Amino acid sequence: MAQKINLTFPDKSVKQFDYGVTGFEVAKSIAISLAKSALAIKIDDSLYDLSRQIKQDGRIEIITPKSGAIALEIIRHDSAHIMAQAVKELYPDTQVTIGPAIENGFYYDFARQNPFTPDDLVKIESKMHEISKQNLEFVRKVMPRDEAIEFFDKIGEKYKAQIIADIPQDEDISLYQQGDFIDLCRGPHAPSTGHIKYFKLMKVAGAYWRGDAKKEMLQRIYGTAWESKESLDDYLHMLEEAEKRDHRKLGKQLGLFHIQDEAAGAVFWHENGWLIFRQIENFIRTKLQENGYFEVKTPQLVDKILWEKSGHWDKFRDHMFIAESEHRTLAVKPMNCPCHVQIFNQELKSYRQLPLRMAEFGSCHRNEPSGSLHGIMRVRAFTQDDAHIFCEESQINDETVNFCNLLKEVYKVFGFEDVKVKFSTRPEIRAGSDETWDKAEKALEAAVRIAGLECEINPGEGAFYGPKLEFTLIDALKREWQCGTLQVDFILPERLDASYVAKDGSKKRPVMLHRAILGSFERFIGILTENYGGKFPFWLAPVQVVIATITNDFDNYAKEVYEKLKKAGIRVKLDLDSQKISYKIREHSLQKVPYILAIGKKEAENKLVSVRELGENNQYELGLSQFVEQAISKNNP
Repeated sequence: MAQKINLTFPDKSVKQFDYGVTGFEVAKSIAISLAKSALAIKIDDSLYDLSRQIKQDGRIEIITPKSGAIALEIIRHDSAHIMAQAVKELYPDTQVTIGPAIENGFYYDFARQNPFTPDDLVKIESKMHEISKQNLEFVRKVMPRDEAIEFFDKIGEKYKAQIIADIPQDEDISLYQQGDFIDLCRGPHAPSTGHIKYFKLMKVAGAYWRGDAKKEMLQRIYGTAWESKESLDDYLHMLEEAEKRDHRKLGKQLGLFHIQDEAAGAVFWHENGWLIFRQIENFIRTKLQENGYFEVKTPQLVDKILWEKSGHWDKFRDHMFIAESEHRTLAVKPMNCPCHVQIFNQELKSYRQLPLRMAEFGSCHRNEPSGSLHGIMRVRAFTQDDAHIFCEESQINDETVNFCNLLKEVYKVFGFEDVKVKFSTRPEIRAGSDETWDKAEKALEAAVRIAGLECEINPGEGAFYGPKLEFTLIDALKREWQCGTLQVDFILPERLDASYVAKDGSKKRPVMLHRAILGSFERFIGILTENYGGKFPFWLAPVQVVIATITNDFDNYAKEVYEKLKKAGIRVKLDLDSQKISYKIREHSLQKVPYILAIGKKEAENKLVSVRELGENNQYELGLSQFVEQAISKNNP
């Protein structure tokens, strides 16, 4: 009797198959339509081609285009191979190097003397569609390492030969071929190119071979690929919207900020942008006070001795700006935590004083690579809504729950109600013993359960001194932005000799909870700008109301309206220019002003205002007092 194996499906059902059955045959046994749409199989925790023979019991999942992120990675990886084939067919002298799937798409780096042009991208994409329609089978082949090096050298692909030369000599090399094109690849791939239909090439950029600036410059072609035409169209539409909402473009248009080379990575805040900054700061300050925090301010320049004690010198030295003074080496602080411990240590604390919640709108500097800087989203000089909670171990749960509630309350005010949470565990390079990390991770896990949070595990991404929760908000374009964090730290209090007197009279180390809600103010304002497309909520808008006269005969009443709104705390501007009212409305609408009040004869005689709300074509009339009351009611977050 032929040997049998048992496969367990996602619905927990178990089916028996012949030993050596392929993934395709398993899919076909369920439904022919499933076999036709299937891309790959997942056995236990590993992905394989559908042609893979299964020779032992295990869990199985048939991966189809509807399988989410797993399917998209395969589709995008296949798209990179198809693009490489298209380039080689169109431009045979080009050498292929590396081409992975990435978030939202894929890229491939090519070595070619002539630069790719936009017209070339059109030709390559057209050729990719031809290859897709040919429905070429992806065939896996295995070669001994040295034979593979010789093969790629022979066909003139020196970069592939270099990659293989770095692989241990006793390893076999996995290759995939579709048509006449063959590439180095671990796989898996879909059964054929016909499964890959919905893609678009986006742009060309420069990239150094293996990311080394000392090596030759290559040409990187980026593309995007999706499981359906609808998803592709949605993504391209999102990109169009994102371009319209680009915070750098809106920052200039709305007079929020600018950045220039003489202060790379630092923001020149203009009046309107600084108004938004201060509104947010004041709002957060109020929330912190309501939740038992006190505010401090710590130095910008701190002797490297403190950073050595804390462990940051070894970990972050390359990202610190350094100054020398009187034979001492000082660092511009990249974070606030060691300084907060210094304040905690100034007098011996009692357990009765814990939890102690210390907050700072800390101005920090990090020497980020110039190539990574991006508007105000990625800068070198930034302000954090930073705070550290010094507490006993028994207080971790309550403090975590309280912080999570505060964070969700703040995000809701800014319009973000969809928040994802990731639990980041110990990184490979870290401070402290495994025993300490075990204790910290167990403490945070317990707090997460009590807080009722659904967390995705993010292995190896914790801070170097403790595990952390990462809070990611979703914007209007469904993009994800990681902003808030909560980190449990048993290590820094030990390194910096922080202690308190426990109930039994003994000295103990406090637990230190590092937490932020917005993260960087600069980045958060960039996120808000793009989320709202510059149409900030009334309480945040730098100019909330513009009063525009129809003719100058009614300037006196317009000034009266202006004074009443100003007295009520509304940020208001007066436009008494002689331009036509239609021109004024258009100009102030482009500045995203929430309310434009038109003032003419009727309004002046009856103490009215004609109100035009941003984004609306029609206007309505209100009594002056009624509008002032309406504005006041909207001016609270």
